[in-house]
Parts: sequence; C-alpha cells; structure tokens
Amino acid sequence: MESHFFAYLYRLRFIERWSLMRNTMKENVAEHSFHVSLLTHVLCTIANEVYGRQVPTDKVVSMALFHDSTEVFTGDIPTPVKHHNPKILSNFREIEHLAAERLLDMVPEPLRRVYEPLIDPKKTLDDAELKKYIKAADSLDAYLKCVTELSAGNREFAVAKKQIEDTLQEMAMPEVDYFLKHLAPSLEKTLDEL
Repeated sequence: MESHFFAYLYRLRFIERWSLMRNTMKENVAEHSFHVSLLTHVLCTIANEVYGRQVPTDKVVSMALFHDSTEVFTGDIPTPVKHHNPKILSNFREIEHLAAERLLDMVPEPLRRVYEPLIDPKKTLDDAELKKYIKAADSLDAYLKCVTELSAGNREFAVAKKQIEDTLQEMAMPEVDYFLKHLAPSLEKTLDEL
C-alpha cells in the first residue's frame, strides 16, 4: 500500500513562518526544523561535553527534527495567537494532536512504532526533561531569526528579540548561556567580518 507520509513531510517547505511580521528573508517550517535540530544537537553536546551530563543526543535530535511536523496540516500558528489565552492554546494542542494522528495514519505499520513518539507529543510525555532542549533550541532559532532581521535593518523584530531573550533567560539553562556567549555572537556578523 502506498504511503503519503514523506510526501507530506516534504511539503513543510511550503509552510511559511513569521506570517504576522514583515521579513527581509522568508523562512519555512522545513528550514526551521533543520535549524532546531542543529541547535538541539549543539545544546545536548554542550550539556554532555561542558557540563558532564548524559543527554541522549541522537534521541533528542530525532525528536527535534519532527517537532513541527504537524504544521503540514495546521500551518504555523504565530506565538502571539497561540498563546493569547489558555483556551486558545488548549484548543490548538487538541488540533495538533488530531493532525499528528492524521500524519501517523499514513505511516506504514512496521514503521509506526518509531515515528509515533516523534510526531505525537502526547506519546512522549515521559520525555519532558529531554523536550526542554528542543524548546530551548526552538527559542534560540527564533532569537537568531530576530538577530538576522535586525542585522538587515528590519526593526520589525526588535520587540520579539527582547521577548525571546527574556524567555531564554527564564529557562535558566547553562547550555543556552554557553551558546549565547560563545557561538551566537558570530551570527550577527557579515561574511566579511567572519
């Protein structure tokens, strides 16, 4: 039987992010998923190599790769809309779960056990400690988007950058602080400055 699972995942490149903002450079969910996976990998690596933790990097990066896969059906709902009030957020989480079920229905049965915990957030409740790395990476990607836009002269992202900086600080993760101190500054530089 033919599966449309990967055909839908490849359509994530058509889902635009930051739809409420004027952008100098468009971004789609596929690019974002790649960036969040990269950032998750480095945060886990920092945790393990700098702070002596034992975070299962491969598992967390796999989770990150699929963290927004349901957006192929829901689209990217902007954070100010999603978090406007608890009822909207609760309803969105239910829609997200239904989208996950729809996507998982396309996975061939022999593969479903592997993809189910990656796609349906309700199936990974026991991974809350690992999800914090993905949430931090997601926020870091948003922060880096703001930095990029501001560096291009787009002040549209000034307030968002400050809000995301506050969010990152509230996370109180030394891995995030390490990234911001040692790795993030070069992302504000031009090619000639690198």
